[in-house]
Amino acid sequence: MMFKDRQDAGRQLARRLMRYAGREDVIVLGIPRGGVPVAFEIASALQAPLDIFLSRKLGVPGQEELAFGAVAAGDGRFLDQEIIQAAGISAAQIERITQETRRMLEERARLYRGGQAQLSVEDRTVILVDDGIATGASVYAAIHALREMKPKMLVVAVPVAPASTCNWLRSEADDLVVAYAPAHFYAVGQFYERFSQVADEEVVDLLHRAKQMRPMRPTQQDGPAKALSTGFQRTVSIPADDVTLPGTLTVPKGARGLVVFVHGSGSSRRSPRNVYVAEVLNKRGLATLLFDLLTQEEEAIDRQTAGLRFNIALLARRLTGVTEWARRNEATSHLRLGYFGASTGAAAALVAAARLPESIDAVVSRGGRPDLAGGSLGSVRTPTLLIVGGSDETVLTLNRQALAVLQCREKQLIVVPGAGHLFEEPGALEEVARVASEWFVHYLLRGGDEEMHAAGSAVTHT
Repeated sequence: MMFKDRQDAGRQLARRLMRYAGREDVIVLGIPRGGVPVAFEIASALQAPLDIFLSRKLGVPGQEELAFGAVAAGDGRFLDQEIIQAAGISAAQIERITQETRRMLEERARLYRGGQAQLSVEDRTVILVDDGIATGASVYAAIHALREMKPKMLVVAVPVAPASTCNWLRSEADDLVVAYAPAHFYAVGQFYERFSQVADEEVVDLLHRAKQMRPMRPTQQDGPAKALSTGFQRTVSIPADDVTLPGTLTVPKGARGLVVFVHGSGSSRRSPRNVYVAEVLNKRGLATLLFDLLTQEEEAIDRQTAGLRFNIALLARRLTGVTEWARRNEATSHLRLGYFGASTGAAAALVAAARLPESIDAVVSRGGRPDLAGGSLGSVRTPTLLIVGGSDETVLTLNRQALAVLQCREKQLIVVPGAGHLFEEPGALEEVARVASEWFVHYLLRGGDEEMHAAGSAVTHT
């Protein structure tokens, strides 16, 4: 088993922690630095506050590798009296080492939190997260320091840890959640495709983003849910980029993925082509969100000037805001995310995917203008499918050029023979819906762990 990166590991782990979702007493603590990106994904999925937990073992003088206790930034401290007595450590030495260690941790806490106070864990369900455990010495110290802060329940959650370490950790935590526990273990990094060092700046940014995200409930502006035999459909109002955008959210029963539609030039969430594709995706068990990129006032201006529909920076910024809304909405926060972009909307989808590589698992472009994504095109790492009509010669040339620029490992251009830009020919839109649904099912529902088979006899691949 391999994780793409810490974000992927966090999403996989979050699915095993959904029993804690939506509970007001839950708090997620990431161990800096590597544990924070994992914890961010979990906190987002569970709609729980995120903080860091800084702890450090207290080393025996002259034998610092041997711990006589542990201390946490704040009030947490654990002392092992047996080792203290055996090593003959005096009370004065204990206090001196404790204060030195605590000052070090508080400096790190100021760096990460700024002037923000540490979140209280007393009487709360705490989910302590790291990016992996090897011997368990550090997390053991963290557990005991945290216990002194009197949480109601302590859950330890990590993507990977050796089976032997898991065996004794189960007796230390109230709940242990591990995505993968191999018998043979060399290092945490061997189970990740990408395991680069996490910078302090990334920790600060993730804490800031988590603070800005608030659990979303249906607002008074949201329409009532329309009951479906296989789920529900609801009209939603989405705050993004200082405006409110209307949308239609459909969530089939048991959905595990969400596709956000990004309409093209001069269109809207009511685009009949996008509505049709969304219905096909719903039948495949995928949730869909169709929304307007522009307000009514902006649409009126755009009809006169046609200027806003080509403002890719604006459209991508709106899409990023909608994505953040979906990540914290109670009905969609646990779902893997994909983008379906058409025409200029495809460019906005690619720009947003480049900005949010940890959030977006698949992109499909229908008759898109990926060339309008500019410099962001080469930064896209998300699996991307380009679908173009064979008779749409100019756009086909632009997509072939874009395919060469894309650096994502999983990329494909599918040409629908005889189809024009709008895929109005008999069977053309049905073919678009079929190959798009296969792409999304593969990367959102199956996790990309099987070979992609989107090809059909009526479709040529380039």
